[in-house]
Amino acid sequence: MSVFASADEAELREGALGRLRRLVELESPSSDEARLRAVAGWLAAELTAAGGEVDTVDVEGIGEHVIARFRGSEPSLEPLVVLGHIDTVHPVGTFDPVFRLDGGLARGPGVFDMKGGLACVLAALARFRDEGSAPRRPTVLVATCDEETGSETSRSLIEDAARGAHAVLVPEPPLPGGAAKTRRKGVGWYRLEVTGRAAHAGVDPENGVNALVELAHQVLAVTALADPALGTTISVGEAAGGTASNVVPASAWASVDVRFATGTEAERVDRAIRGLGPRLEGASLSVSGGQNRPPVERTEANVALYRAARGLAAEAGWELGEGSTGGGSDGSFTAGMGVPTLDGIGPAGSGPHSVDEHVLVEDLPRRVRLYGRLLETL
Repeated sequence: MSVFASADEAELREGALGRLRRLVELESPSSDEARLRAVAGWLAAELTAAGGEVDTVDVEGIGEHVIARFRGSEPSLEPLVVLGHIDTVHPVGTFDPVFRLDGGLARGPGVFDMKGGLACVLAALARFRDEGSAPRRPTVLVATCDEETGSETSRSLIEDAARGAHAVLVPEPPLPGGAAKTRRKGVGWYRLEVTGRAAHAGVDPENGVNALVELAHQVLAVTALADPALGTTISVGEAAGGTASNVVPASAWASVDVRFATGTEAERVDRAIRGLGPRLEGASLSVSGGQNRPPVERTEANVALYRAARGLAAEAGWELGEGSTGGGSDGSFTAGMGVPTLDGIGPAGSGPHSVDEHVLVEDLPRRVRLYGRLLETL
C-alpha cells in the first residue's frame, strides 16, 4: 500500500514548506562560494537524515555538488535519478525579508527556480523514512551548484549518474498553470571576435579596417540564420569594440544566444556560424563556443514517462498538463543521452529570475505526493 495514499494534506504541506523556508533563507547565488557550500551542507544533512548515503563533490572556487543514494525496495532494478540545483540568480539582499508568506504565496530568491521542487522531493523522501518504507527503485538525487551558469563543472557528474538509469525526474519549475515540460529548446552560446586595423579617424581613416563595421556584417549574417517556424531563435545580446571615437576600431566582439527545438537545427546553425567569413578586406573573424545544452524532444520514452506522472496526478484528483519552453535545464543533458526524462514538475508559481518569484503554497502537498508516487511506482 502506498505510504502517500493516506498522507494528511496539511502534514505534507508543512513538511515541504518548512524545508522550503530553510532552503530559501540560505541564499545561494551562483557567484557566492561560501553560501553555496552552506546550503550544500544543509541539504546533505537533510538527505542523510532521510536515509541516503550522501557524498559531496568539491568544486574549488565555486561550491559543492551533492549526491545522495537511496537503496530502494527492489535494489536490482535500474535506478531513478532526481536532478536539481541549489544555485540561484539573485544577489544576496534582493528580497527583504528573504522568505515570506503572502496570502497563498511563498516568496523569496530561488523559491520557484528551483528550491520549491527540491523541498517537495525532500519532504517525500522524509515520509518514506518516517513510514519505514522506501522508493521502489534505487534512487539517486543529484543537486548541483552551477546550473544557472551553464553546468560546466557538473555536466559529467549528471551524465554519469544518468547512464543506465531507468528515468530522470527534474523538479524544475513547471509551465504557467503547473504543466510539465515535455519539450525544451536546446541552447547554444557563441562569441564572435573581429580583428581589424586601427587608424586615425580624421587623418588617415582609409588605412584602417573598421572592426565594428565588420562586426555589424556578422551580426546581420548570424541573425539571418534564425527560423522561428522551426523553433530556432537567435539573439545577439552583448557587443563592444573600439577605444575612442577618433580611432578606427581594431577589435570588436559580440555574444550570440541560439535556441533550437531539434538536434538537426542545432547542427545547421552551428555549421553556418562556424562557416562565417570576414566581409571587409584586411579583417579577420574567429568564432568560439557552441552547444551548451541539447534540446529535450518529445520522444516516445519521454511521453510515456509523462503519461505515468499524469496518471498518478489524476489518481490524486488533479490534472498534470504538458507543454514546451524555450529555456534549457540540466534535464537537457539526460534527455540528450536518450534517458527518459520528465522535466518541469516542481510546484506551480511564477516569476523565475525576477523579484516577483513565488510558488503556490497549496500546490506543495500534491507535488510531494506526486514525487512519492513516482518513486513508489516507476
